[in-house]
Amino acid sequence: MTALEEHPATPAAEIGRDRRRKEDQRLITGRTRWTDNIVLPGMLHLAMVRSPFAHAKIVSIDTAAAAEAPNVVAVITGRDVAEEQGGLPNAWPITPDQVTPVHPPIAVDRATFAGEVVAVVAARTAAEARDAAELVDVEYEELPAALDLRAAVEEGAVLAHPDLGTNKSALWVFDSGTAGTGGDVEEAITKARADGGIVLEREYRQQRLIPAFMEPRSVVVDPTGEQITMWSATQIPHILRFLLAAVTGVAESKVRVIAPDVGGGFGGKLQSTPEEFITFLLARRLGKPVKYTETRSESLVAGHHGRDQWQKLTLAATADGTVTGLKVELLADLGSYVALVGGGVPVLGAFMFNAIYKIPAYHFACQTVLTNKTWTDAYRGAGRPEATFGIERIMDELAAEVGVDPLAIREKNWITHEEFPFTTVAGLTYDSGNYEAATARAKEMFGYDELRAEQAKRRESNDPVQLGIGISTFTEMCGLAPSRVLGSLDYGAGGWEHASVRMLATGKVEVVTGASPHGQGHETAFSQIVADRLGVPFEDVEVLHGDTQIAHRGLDTYGSRSLVVGGEAVVRAADKVIEKAKVVAAHLLEASADDLEFSGGRFSVRGTDQGVSIAEVALATFAAHNLPDGLEPSLDSDATYDPVNFSFPHGTHLCAIEVDTETGALSMRKYVACDDIGTVINPLIVAGQVHGGLVQGIAQALWEEAVYDEAGTLVSGSFVDYLLPTAADTITFDIDHTITPATSNTLGTKGVGEAGTIASTPAVVNAVVDAVRHLGVHDIQMPCTPERVWKAINGASAHTPTVEAAVPHFEGGEQ
Repeated sequence: MTALEEHPATPAAEIGRDRRRKEDQRLITGRTRWTDNIVLPGMLHLAMVRSPFAHAKIVSIDTAAAAEAPNVVAVITGRDVAEEQGGLPNAWPITPDQVTPVHPPIAVDRATFAGEVVAVVAARTAAEARDAAELVDVEYEELPAALDLRAAVEEGAVLAHPDLGTNKSALWVFDSGTAGTGGDVEEAITKARADGGIVLEREYRQQRLIPAFMEPRSVVVDPTGEQITMWSATQIPHILRFLLAAVTGVAESKVRVIAPDVGGGFGGKLQSTPEEFITFLLARRLGKPVKYTETRSESLVAGHHGRDQWQKLTLAATADGTVTGLKVELLADLGSYVALVGGGVPVLGAFMFNAIYKIPAYHFACQTVLTNKTWTDAYRGAGRPEATFGIERIMDELAAEVGVDPLAIREKNWITHEEFPFTTVAGLTYDSGNYEAATARAKEMFGYDELRAEQAKRRESNDPVQLGIGISTFTEMCGLAPSRVLGSLDYGAGGWEHASVRMLATGKVEVVTGASPHGQGHETAFSQIVADRLGVPFEDVEVLHGDTQIAHRGLDTYGSRSLVVGGEAVVRAADKVIEKAKVVAAHLLEASADDLEFSGGRFSVRGTDQGVSIAEVALATFAAHNLPDGLEPSLDSDATYDPVNFSFPHGTHLCAIEVDTETGALSMRKYVACDDIGTVINPLIVAGQVHGGLVQGIAQALWEEAVYDEAGTLVSGSFVDYLLPTAADTITFDIDHTITPATSNTLGTKGVGEAGTIASTPAVVNAVVDAVRHLGVHDIQMPCTPERVWKAINGASAHTPTVEAAVPHFEGGEQ
């Protein structure tokens, strides 16, 4: 077939079609190139010397023995580069008076968490660098460490940074009464108490988690060309390029960042890391290519952590369970530094505690806290899972208090599908949704009534193995985000995304996207979108990404934004190509552009059989022999899309768990997820995203926890102690979708990448608690290990909720 010939048939519709991912051919056969595979002539390797103490003064560092080790080129301490290394950026100061310690890539005078870099060795091989790093002799003076989140905010607490005089970083407050989005929450609570209503106070612990991606972080920097080129296993090549230039003073045009295939991120690679800045700094200093690849232990101890909150919720309701007010008070552990967006993560949750419910009055206050632990930042869902967990747990408590089925209490309070668009008490406008449909489908798949009947029989017979049914009816705000909204929250960047669509002379198509993937299947999904839009075969679309010199503009991948923001930019660029091509096609057909129709990749004159394919138009444009006067010979088009609203996927997740009341052992019996993510581009990719998200959320509920000892040492610093689930630990999930298209983008899509993680954790914990609630258990702290379940059963009172010591009350006005 020549370029001038039309395709034999209009390609079948791609959107909604199961397509195996284009990426997988190279990924699963090992034909791709990860950052650590990159080898450059004369390349040096780095090894980091890390503090074993959570908090210590660096008295002296003796590098002599290390410097004399075989093939060592340099040994660098923080003092050696104190004037030039700068500090890692914080892009989201959530209040004007936020207390933000300077974060040097290499500690100079003081180590503030166990794992902080205090010296670096550069050698000819990685093994020689690691061996020499063991010869660096650091004398420390151990200092008291701030390790307990609640103790850190008390008067006279040990200070994580004594020079700052406080562990309190920022207090961020939202109040519906002062913001004008609802009533006064204190009045709602007082009224509920006075009128015989219900006031519930519960406290929940969001344990610290570690983003355990498949590929550890790796970075290579080559300073030998006209540009300094960095390859990094990162989610954010464009943002990283900007930050490198801003911190180091190197012109942004002289910095090129490439994110090759990246083996997972989950927010853990949404960061500008000390190691990236160190590698950049040493490559420039030594004038040679330099590589650093972390070990798995380094990843666990020094890559940023996630979650780590204490939540206190106060819910007011009428006697029949109609919610009248919600008050949320949080303590959020930032670790020893305020990370790139770490301070803002709980602020994202502020807009989601109200969830799918019509809550008339709402108050949210978050105190972020500095401790001598690894710094925290975004982890899959970033603030939204924490909020969903809190509200879904307390809705179960409300149902128990009223004495009704937990689904009934949700239905009483949720937004009905007729009420969309709906502006919430937190000030967001949900554009579309149908909670009734998703819940009905989930119940049908789950066999809800039958399982409730079985549960009742087990309770009546005092069966030692009890059945619990957990519910999570969730929504999230994703597709981050309208730039104006981010600006109002003092976030340091926008929320737009950029794309280019290039028509090649042969009729093939190149798509360039600023959304940089780390395993989500962008190449496949974007190819499907463009194939449908332009009417070309799926195989004829090539998607380019992850290189700031190829995709010169972008804001990268996080917050389930790739499809709803990046995909919309692709759609708009493709539409511009069609409009340009229409002018050329009209000229070739000697017709008015207004008389042309475009369908299936072909322009035709309305009411005739005259037509020309977009491939023919592309070749004619390339040749430029017969174009309208003054028309540039190019169909290539760019688009930058700034979303007008967040995306609001939702769903109902149901979990059945069996609990052995004699041992505390847990066995998941069934898990059903019915999500509404709007238009589904590729069901196969969606299923993979949901399955992966479910496992991560279930793992928080049952297995994962970053644990420190009394000295501030991470004792869960390997996969022996940090319990990641395997396929053998999970079950087959039953998933389905209802479809309520989004109204804020062309395709009607909503985010999916975080949904499973957000919804599953409360569904599982609600199931565990539901199994033993009749024994007096009202809460079990995550992860719900058999030991904790057994202790809760044996220590329970039939009438008193098992609540931890009170979270300190926060005083604060409107922000």
